[in-house]
Amino acid sequence: MDNRIEIRQCEITAIKVDAIVNAANNSLLGGGGVDGAIHAAAGPELLKECRTLNGCRTGEAKITKGYNLAARYVIHTVGPVWHGGDANEEQLLAEAYKNVMELAPGNKIRTIAFPNISTGVYGFPKQLAAEIALSEVNSFLKKDSTMEKVIFACFNKENFNIYTSLM
Repeated sequence: MDNRIEIRQCEITAIKVDAIVNAANNSLLGGGGVDGAIHAAAGPELLKECRTLNGCRTGEAKITKGYNLAARYVIHTVGPVWHGGDANEEQLLAEAYKNVMELAPGNKIRTIAFPNISTGVYGFPKQLAAEIALSEVNSFLKKDSTMEKVIFACFNKENFNIYTSLM
């Protein structure tokens, strides 16, 4: 694994990085979990900007300002809902991570923090999600020298343990 990857058990909204990633729903208008926490911490301006983006398809990523967050930007991505593995979920999750990382260089993002996308109410198996996340980020880092740090902000001990065991 690339030494620019760091695993933390923490609340993503408090991390001081160039961008944090929002595990959003297709509307981008807020929701529960990390999405709700990011919208609450960023303030109403984030929702106002998100309304101009016309939503986001699963696997895609869109960027907004960070407003009241410690991060300058929020990159919103929509991970797949787990339907047992036969609905292209693995590829869609990989695309979500890849598309987030591809937005970084053009926006001068050198530090980024990810939540555990799709592993909450979307039901994606946590071990498989972590394997996909680390694989996609590591693959990007092999070809990009501008990224200084990628943090996986694990909300709970279970995800933290999975990520650290994979490192």
